[in-house]
Amino acid sequence: MAHFIEQVIFGLTVGSIYALIALGYTMVYGVMKLINFAHGELFTLGAFVGFVFLVTLNWGGVFGPVLAIFLTALIVSGSAALAGHLLERVAYRPLRHSDRLAAVVSALGASIFLQNVIMVVWGAQYRAFNASLLPTVVWKIAGQSVPLIRLFVFLTAVLTMAALYLFINRTRFGLAIRAAAIDQGAAKLMGVDVRKVIASVFIIGPALGGLAGLLVGIYYGQINFNMGQMYGLKAFTAAVIGGIGNIPGAMIGGLLLGLLETLGEAYVSGAWKDALAFVALILILVFRPTGILSERVAEKL
Repeated sequence: MAHFIEQVIFGLTVGSIYALIALGYTMVYGVMKLINFAHGELFTLGAFVGFVFLVTLNWGGVFGPVLAIFLTALIVSGSAALAGHLLERVAYRPLRHSDRLAAVVSALGASIFLQNVIMVVWGAQYRAFNASLLPTVVWKIAGQSVPLIRLFVFLTAVLTMAALYLFINRTRFGLAIRAAAIDQGAAKLMGVDVRKVIASVFIIGPALGGLAGLLVGIYYGQINFNMGQMYGLKAFTAAVIGGIGNIPGAMIGGLLLGLLETLGEAYVSGAWKDALAFVALILILVFRPTGILSERVAEKL
């Protein structure tokens, strides 16, 4: 039982990262009915921008670990948001009234382009974060020893997701996003600036993905230029499991996928860790293609 609880805590930590990335997919799909295949590269960009400030410039030694991570998180989120905004302006906006296939091809091209830019700028080799960035403190939770870094990653992701949920459901602009997700034509008639809404989801989603990239670097200690491919596929799987286009669904799907991977690795085989995610995707598509949450809810974000 102690081993099981330990794996659950680990799974929730990994799943919270998947959920953060999945929110980027689900917000864009909810408004535009488009899968942003370049989202994984925006996640990778966030990880490398974080590497610059926490390792290259060593902000941890200048400001202290807590303030350094906070300031870096703001810069990482802002950088990924700016990249997402430029991506929307260059790769998607000119094709907004074209066939949907054209936008999909553009997204794939943008993904390849961004991945190669990251490789050229930072190199193809793995980059390592400072292992002593956060103190090696261990907390006791339910009788289990939980490292501070694991708790930090989980709480950061959960608080960020909670803030997004409140923004979408409790603010006027969040109402505009939900209205555009349901019916863009009707939203325009009601005075909603749909172009601004679309631009906003390409800012908010990448910002969350960039933050997730930073958390991965801090948590696992190393990053590489093509890690966005696997994390992007798993986050997309999480979004589909929860109900693509549904924000709570992306959160639930990410957490469930993290638990499935961790428990599968612990009790089945580590070799099946990645395969289990895609087995879950196939089963969901076969037996409940609208995801865990219903299609009616998914269409309303």
